[in-house]
Amino acid sequence: MTMRAKHEAPASGLGTIDIPVDGMTCASCVGRVEKAITAVPGVSAAAVNLATGKARVTLAGADTGAIADAIRSAGYEPGATTIALAISGMTCASCVGRVEKALRAVPGALSAEVNLATERATIRVADGAIGPALVAAVAAAGYEARPLDDERSDDGDAAAARREAEQTALGRSVVVAALGTLPLLVLEMGPHLSETFHHWLYARVDAFVLKLIAFGLTTIVLFGPGLRFFQKGGPALLRAAPDMNALVMLGAGAAYAYSVVATFAPDWLPSGTDYTYFETGAVIVTLILLGRWFEARAKGHTSEAIKRLVQLQARSARVLRDGVESEIAIEHVRVGDLVLVRPGEKIPVDGEVIEGASYVDEAMVTGEPAPAHKTVGATVIGGTINRNGALRFRAEKVGADTLLAQILRMVEQAQGAKLPIQALVDRVTNWFVPAVIAVALLTFAAWLAFGPSPALTYALVNAVAVLIVACPCAMGLATPTSIMVGTGRAAELGILFRQGAALQGLSEVATIAFDKTGTLTKGRPEVTRFVAAEGFAEDEALRLAASAESASEHPSAEAIVAEAKRRALALAPATGFTAEPGLGISARVEGRDILVGSQKLMAQRNIAPGHLTERAATFARDGESPLYVAIDGKLAGLVTVADQVKPGTPAAIGALKTLGLRIVMVTGDNRATAEAIAARLGIDAVEAEVLPTDKAAIVKRLQGGGDKVAFVGDGINDAPALAQANIGIAMGAGTDIAIESADIVLISGDLRHVPEAIGLSKATMTNIRQNLGWAFGYNVLLIPVAAGALYPLWGVLMSPVFASFAMAFSSVSVLANALRLRRFAAQQDTTAAAPDSGPAAAFGRMG
Repeated sequence: MTMRAKHEAPASGLGTIDIPVDGMTCASCVGRVEKAITAVPGVSAAAVNLATGKARVTLAGADTGAIADAIRSAGYEPGATTIALAISGMTCASCVGRVEKALRAVPGALSAEVNLATERATIRVADGAIGPALVAAVAAAGYEARPLDDERSDDGDAAAARREAEQTALGRSVVVAALGTLPLLVLEMGPHLSETFHHWLYARVDAFVLKLIAFGLTTIVLFGPGLRFFQKGGPALLRAAPDMNALVMLGAGAAYAYSVVATFAPDWLPSGTDYTYFETGAVIVTLILLGRWFEARAKGHTSEAIKRLVQLQARSARVLRDGVESEIAIEHVRVGDLVLVRPGEKIPVDGEVIEGASYVDEAMVTGEPAPAHKTVGATVIGGTINRNGALRFRAEKVGADTLLAQILRMVEQAQGAKLPIQALVDRVTNWFVPAVIAVALLTFAAWLAFGPSPALTYALVNAVAVLIVACPCAMGLATPTSIMVGTGRAAELGILFRQGAALQGLSEVATIAFDKTGTLTKGRPEVTRFVAAEGFAEDEALRLAASAESASEHPSAEAIVAEAKRRALALAPATGFTAEPGLGISARVEGRDILVGSQKLMAQRNIAPGHLTERAATFARDGESPLYVAIDGKLAGLVTVADQVKPGTPAAIGALKTLGLRIVMVTGDNRATAEAIAARLGIDAVEAEVLPTDKAAIVKRLQGGGDKVAFVGDGINDAPALAQANIGIAMGAGTDIAIESADIVLISGDLRHVPEAIGLSKATMTNIRQNLGWAFGYNVLLIPVAAGALYPLWGVLMSPVFASFAMAFSSVSVLANALRLRRFAAQQDTTAAAPDSGPAAAFGRMG
């Protein structure tokens, strides 16, 4: 439920907010909600109004999220509006924590999630009018925020332009920094590497002049391209909320300041310690800028799936209004417009074909490689390509309602989500940067007190190395980049993760339950065989039976009629039609009495099925439903009807069994038919003769053993089961994919995407664990080394220059690993897992 509430200005130091409360039905509900809210520390008063369905809360420092939790614990639900913000200025995981903390502190904010990779914040607020307060809170934390559009969380072209501008600016900064740093390295390091160069240089240039040149070059680097670190790191440090910029500022600034003193006031330093480290500060800035440039480029690649989806959208449409054909902008197309599409053009919006025939390439939306044949009555999807024929269709979904727009929203929501595995990262990053600064200070003090001469020099160099080698960026990017690439790749394959947490949950599923009709099978009966009795021609008997059934709406009747039409048999009018529920039908066709139905119906009319009885029993064991046909009181034939298994179902079930999953089929069919289908497909267990209302209870029972259960259904009468399952997977049908009960939507409805989704989920989670292992392992190992842990044993110290290179490499390596998911593809051979994916997927391969 989305509600807007009035946000009052604070009075006497207290703030008042209105929180919508869903589920209240009587005065006792009011009392329970008031009692729950007033029990929250920091709540001064609470008044709940049953008529308006709102709680007016006076705050004295209470956390709004705690109030929302209290309402839930009382058995009710706080109403909320979701607000999306674009956040700029974040550079590491510590920034994410600070922005989230600032947003959650805004009165009315129930929850806030910030994604470093997408640079977006999603905030659930009890007060829909607090958008400006959220923006102000982000600004107060030292970052910039701007509201995102309600229809789409961001404009694709604008976002791409911003990323391009960021990359260009960083690239320019890297060039300027490198031009200043390279000659500095030659002047500072050359004499140490070549004695000949040392003598040549100092014979021509005074040592103090060389220091002045180094000072000038370093000043240009630090306060030109490197100024961003001071502009962001300084205020963060003053707010007692240091971030990655603060670490770089402290490290490079310390080396620079020490060198300035050693150059212009050497008497201030102990004898023999007036060394300069200008090149250290310049190299630190240059390498970190280079790392951020690579990082920005890699981030651009992680969002390429979204970019490609946006590019699918047509810019214009050719419509026919009042008999006049004109080309208009896509945003001006209205529901009901007649749209004309020529061969080779993009279909602009969703609609129904009313004239023409063509093959349409839908691979970019559904993931299906074969073009779909479209004729009158078929549904077309905006963004797909019309191949070889002209089509005229009526627009049915436009703007934000089109399938492509829904896909974009779903992918963006999933990419911006936080997985449960991220909780550990968040706890660590909250204290990471302050801890690094503390370690650097301890390192400085320890080397100053116990280090060899010159102790001050050793203390400075090792403290700077600690500050620079630490990399919270890698920890912050480890999870969201993998989510971005994984969900983007899934969308390209026709798999939509509506909930980001489903990406992790699907990898943990042990049992997968399938609805039968419309999921494992086509969902519509078809005639599988017709056996004519002696003395009757097959086509003639079928024609008369179909003519009689043409007046019936029963699915089996429709299947018989469809088979007759497929054989081009001319049907005749039926009279005297009578339907006998559970038995069959009777009618007169061309003066002849026709019966179509069960063996019981034949017995009532004293018609012996004869030798066809055994064959009917055999067909029933195979999952087919036998129906007898009698003409003028004589047995004329046996027709069998079955809901055919979808072409991709056997391969999908086989792949899931290869993954080690237990497969359960849930159906309303009789047990004999259900077990016949299950045996043919290799399904482990069958729940037969189940009412739609009982499916959720069956899923709950399957969960009773502790297994996580996924349920796959068509999203119509399966909604309760989809909601009950740990992971609900809905089969998409044309443009009707907005199935709120499901966590995952398979656009094409091809079951082979189920093991593909599980394989991608496992591959993504493996990728995340690899990233987190690298990010944490990197910091755990290298921070002690930078502090000098190896010096007592082997005399090994880490140069700040190497530390800056390692730090830059750490973030880039995490992004590069995440980008491997872009090459994930389903295996053709489902009997073995990909050798390079380890436990990631038995049904998938990742480059």
